[in-house]
Amino acid sequence: MNEQELLERARACIGDYCKACNVCNGKACRNQIPGPGAKGVGDTAIRNYEKWQEIRVNMDTICANDKVDTACSMFGQTFRYPFFAGPVGAVNLHYGKKYDDLTYNNILVKACSDNGIAAFTGDGTNPAVMQGAAQAIAAVGGRGVPTVKSWNMETIQEKLELCRQAGSFAIAMDVDAAGLPFLKNMTPPAGRKTVEELRKIVKMAKVPFIVKGIMTVRGAQKAKEAGAAAIVVSNHGGRVLDQCPATAEVLEQIAVSLKGSGVKILVDGGIRSGTDVFKALALGADGVLICRPFVTAMYGGEREGVKLYIEKIGAELEDTMAMCGAKDLSSITKDMVVCCR
Repeated sequence: MNEQELLERARACIGDYCKACNVCNGKACRNQIPGPGAKGVGDTAIRNYEKWQEIRVNMDTICANDKVDTACSMFGQTFRYPFFAGPVGAVNLHYGKKYDDLTYNNILVKACSDNGIAAFTGDGTNPAVMQGAAQAIAAVGGRGVPTVKSWNMETIQEKLELCRQAGSFAIAMDVDAAGLPFLKNMTPPAGRKTVEELRKIVKMAKVPFIVKGIMTVRGAQKAKEAGAAAIVVSNHGGRVLDQCPATAEVLEQIAVSLKGSGVKILVDGGIRSGTDVFKALALGADGVLICRPFVTAMYGGEREGVKLYIEKIGAELEDTMAMCGAKDLSSITKDMVVCCR
């Protein structure tokens, strides 16, 4: 199977919203909610993609002709590459009937683990979603990251217990999902969290806790204050608030603000190639999440499709590192990119 065959197979079964585009840039699905599109006019998802393209890489091949090392270590785990599959929830609603959340996570988590990376799993109103995600992660020895939504504290405690039973090496919370109606309508209500509430959640997790949905220096500092082991610079793919800046526009200043703190920095939003991964690392990220293209890979080829996509992004990253003079991830520096803004 090649990439084009993968996309063609995905288009035949991925539902009405996602178009399985050759380039997942947010344009064809721009404001289709529900679905993989973005909130409002869809401007933020498009901007996420386009701002990475405005960053260029600086070629430098006058260096040792050593083999490039793409390995990444985080929270006691070593991965083949510094990118991860992002969390997806409500798979039926957004991407068609071929998979539900349970079957999607079972295939994706194992395929990612088998190919040297880890998958973040999603959450939903149906308790079986987190139960299934926990089982999938447990089956690969905890090599996955369950992502819990910002429910009320009672529900969070129940979900965290499932995550701990799975033995996951870290747990995440997508705090940027706070505006979703099913959270607001809970009794007691859910959604936004204070620093103190977040600190309690971090303590309940008992493993490294990742706060996903940080878009400002102030937000990053609050996450650090709450005890987060890592953050994800993310605007939820533009799905929760229109007219946001792109993640590429805010990553560097957030990374600078956390330098020396020990807090790991991940980023997502419009990253679509190994070269984009390189750019993110050059701007201060420790790793990257890629979400929607993994969905396409799953629908187009299940485990084989996921493997094909991982190897594609990994090969692009390795080639960019070699051509820019970076022998390993720690060798990637800011002067290896130029921001053409």
